[in-house]
Amino acid sequence: MISVSKLILQCNRSSSIISSKVQCLNINRCLTNERLKHTTAFKSEKDKIRTYIVQRYINYVKNYKKLLQDRFPAAIHMYRVFSIGIKDFLSDLKTYISLRLKITKDRGFSNMSRQEIELFVKMPTDMWRIAPVLILSAVPFGNYIIFPLALMKPKKLLSSHFWSIQQRAEFNIEDLKERLRYNRPILRCLQAKLELVPDSEVKEKWRRILALLGSGVHPSVNEVLACKELFCKKPYHLSCLSYAHMGYLLKMLGIRRSLFRRKKLKYRAFLLFQMDKAIAREGGVDILTSEALKNACHIRGLNTRNLSNQDMKDWLQQWISVSANVDANAYSLLLHCPIFFAYNHPQNWVLKY
Repeated sequence: MISVSKLILQCNRSSSIISSKVQCLNINRCLTNERLKHTTAFKSEKDKIRTYIVQRYINYVKNYKKLLQDRFPAAIHMYRVFSIGIKDFLSDLKTYISLRLKITKDRGFSNMSRQEIELFVKMPTDMWRIAPVLILSAVPFGNYIIFPLALMKPKKLLSSHFWSIQQRAEFNIEDLKERLRYNRPILRCLQAKLELVPDSEVKEKWRRILALLGSGVHPSVNEVLACKELFCKKPYHLSCLSYAHMGYLLKMLGIRRSLFRRKKLKYRAFLLFQMDKAIAREGGVDILTSEALKNACHIRGLNTRNLSNQDMKDWLQQWISVSANVDANAYSLLLHCPIFFAYNHPQNWVLKY
């Protein structure tokens, strides 16, 4: 009996120990679960905070550009002008260098497009104009002076790559207005040599052309071509023009006057002739875009403001028709085409007066 009682007592003690151990295990398990829940909740809150901070940082970066624009509008404007302008200038400069190499290799312009020839004509002027800004900006702290100054005088210190659309239109008008000032002196030079033309049927035709220009109208293409021989020899051949006459022609074409006026005029006539050939080679004036038409007419001395595309095509076709019948000996005729076809044009008169 005693042994049985002891056995029962030992069993009860063992069961109580087991139950207490189980209870401890359950408590530990609960504590562990609680700790896991707490840790998970803490990590979740930490991730939320981190995500919030990152999102706010991203939003700040996105809005930082706007913030700079609001706080420093002049600095941002200057940055945009020069970053975009330098990019466009370098792109055109690479094209210009490749064109120079192409000319050296091919010995001509026959493989160049109209747009490439126009760029070839324009880039030297742009390079000279922007050169002081690029040189002075390389001097330590020079950019703090030259960049604001260039923005104040963009027409004189910056090339067209740095101009806005509005500035390009405005400066083109100012440039053409300055060029048109020399139309009348050129017409006077032509009239002054009328009596040097030998008496003939051509002289009468030439007298009629001068009378038409003086009375406010333009001669036709056929009338101009009928007097072509006067520009192939005396008195209007390029070698026979007076020093002042050549100076007026240079200014009318937007070229600086220099000592080598005849050489410059001959080279510009050659480039104009090549542009005309490129237009004809590419399909004529009918395929030119509105912007291309405006640029082509501006180069040749016509104000295109308020002109339709068809008006520009009709005017440019007159020039091309004359150019198609010109050779190197008659470059002087091509140089005077702005007088024959644009002297009395209503848009030019509006610009002058």
